[in-house]
Amino acid sequence: MADARATLIPHSLGLGLMSCFHTLGTPRNLYSSLIWNADEGARFSPPKANKNINYGSGRLASPSPTPPLLTHGTTLGIIGGLSVNATLTFLTKLVHLHGGHSIPFVLCSDPLLNKDLLSYERGHFVSATSKKSECLKLDSSPIVQNLRNKRAFLENSGASCIVMPCNISHCWYEQVSMGCCVPILHMAECVAKELKEAKLKPLEAGSPLRIGVLATNATLEAGFYQEKLQSEGFEVVLPDKATMEHTVIPATEALNRNDMEGACNLLRIALQVLLVRAVNSVILASEDMRALLPQDDPLLKKCIDPMDALARSTMKWVRSRSSGDNT
Repeated sequence: MADARATLIPHSLGLGLMSCFHTLGTPRNLYSSLIWNADEGARFSPPKANKNINYGSGRLASPSPTPPLLTHGTTLGIIGGLSVNATLTFLTKLVHLHGGHSIPFVLCSDPLLNKDLLSYERGHFVSATSKKSECLKLDSSPIVQNLRNKRAFLENSGASCIVMPCNISHCWYEQVSMGCCVPILHMAECVAKELKEAKLKPLEAGSPLRIGVLATNATLEAGFYQEKLQSEGFEVVLPDKATMEHTVIPATEALNRNDMEGACNLLRIALQVLLVRAVNSVILASEDMRALLPQDDPLLKKCIDPMDALARSTMKWVRSRSSGDNT
């Protein structure tokens, strides 16, 4: 079997780091990176040059006690998700929110996980347009084990908080977080809490506050956005079957064909269908969909990017730890 490659990067996050991430192909820019091998079970093994450290099955194990990679009380653990671009987008948001000041973090970026998440997501698109029973054939256990192994590695590496800047990864949040000794921020919960704090008013008098959610079939079926929003008192509005089959799924198919214009036009239609149902805002819970719309698109003013909410909540955690509040 060919090994997958997982990149684990401990670093202090600052403006200068972003150039490092954008030039991963240049060895001299990886002065602070550790490259570990990951087999197809997402088990980590050390670089050949380092004979003193041994990581097995994502857990720390060595003949003698080995200190974590980072020992800062604000060390952040990041599990990359569906795409490297989405992870880099999240890191960029953290940089801007923190004004260029350093944040110690350890990042796991695994092409194997990216591939498995994409296959799982596309499998749900197929089932949505054919037989619903096909969803049952999608085995997510390798993904769950992969995510749990990375979570364990990040804990052992000194992370005091873990985030997953990926919508689809939150389908298994409960399984991944089970037994974790540090907090794992939930992206949908971050969004729901921010909306609650915004004290919005219904667009129609006497109506409940309505929030739309536009996402892939897999994310919508998992139901975690609906659960978190409803727990805060919002009425959740989802695309109906016709909207999914005639706009959302074709938009994703167009995106896979690199038909960016076609995908963007279909996405606009899907958003407008939700907005006419008197929703205050639409949560655009898909990294690929969010990237389709240009920054000056008027529809974006009605959209919420969950990555923004996760980044802001992460910074709140960092500041609370820095001020001595470890709750």
